[in-house]
This record gives sequence, structure tokens and C-alpha cells, in this order.
Amino acid sequence: MSPEAAAIIELAKRAGVTLATAESLTGGAVCEALVSVAGASAVVRGGIVAYHTEVKVGALGVSTLLIEREGPVAHSVAIAMARGALRLFGADVAVATTGVAGPEPHGGREPGTVVVAVVGPGPELVTTVYIEGNRDDVMHGAVAVALDHLTRALSSLDAR
Repeated sequence: MSPEAAAIIELAKRAGVTLATAESLTGGAVCEALVSVAGASAVVRGGIVAYHTEVKVGALGVSTLLIEREGPVAHSVAIAMARGALRLFGADVAVATTGVAGPEPHGGREPGTVVVAVVGPGPELVTTVYIEGNRDDVMHGAVAVALDHLTRALSSLDAR
């Protein structure tokens, strides 16, 4: 269990919100980090691994045209994935990850490109970061960014 994940579960409980994940690049590792915390079932509604574009479209409702225009690794796609997770799981706050772990470029983006979005009742957070290293480094770094974004989003709700 990571201390970051434990803090997120506590923040969600205090704010009275539920959580969901929509993951491509991280393959379920963000949801795994969250559910490793005792008591996570009180706030975690579920997660989906939408690794393939067809799953992003079919399960999360991401527009095919959006993916064709922007590529699968884009702010707008990450936001659409997170919004899809909100609908799919009936959650209040969702985090989405998409990116390129490598070793080859994908969707016009270089390896190490990571996009994370958090949507919910507060302001939407979305960022692109570049993480150096091998596939594992990029994936682990993406999980850390996702947990950081969730912490920031939930902290802003808790401050209300």
C-alpha cells in the first residue's frame, strides 16, 4: 500500500466522493494502488483498462473523430476517458491515464509521453509530462502523476 493511495482514500472519504479510474498506459495500476488500501471499498467504484482504442470508444464513449483528429495520447482524449469513467461507474471523481511507454512512438507521440486527467465536481486537471526511462519507469511514473493529480483534486474539494 502506498502512502499516497492511503491519503487519497482518506481525502475521498472526508469529501464524501466516490472514485473511478480509466487507464490505458497504466493498465490498471492506479486502481490497484487505490484498492490496496484497507477501506477503499467505501469510495472506489471501479476501474477500466481501456488499452485499445476500440475500448476507449465502445466502453468509455470517447469519440472516434476525436481520436482520429487528436491521436490517442491527448488532453482531450484523457478528459473524455475520465468523463466516461464517471458515467460508467456512477462515480464523483475519475482519473484517466494515456500515453506511450515505448519502446516505439505511438499516435505521433514519443515514448515517455504521459497524459493524466482528473474530472469531477472541482476544476478539471489535465497535464502532459515526459518521463524518461524504460517501459516500467514510464508506467510507474504515470501512476505517481495520477495519484498526485487525484490528491490535488481531492484536496481542493476538502478545502471547500
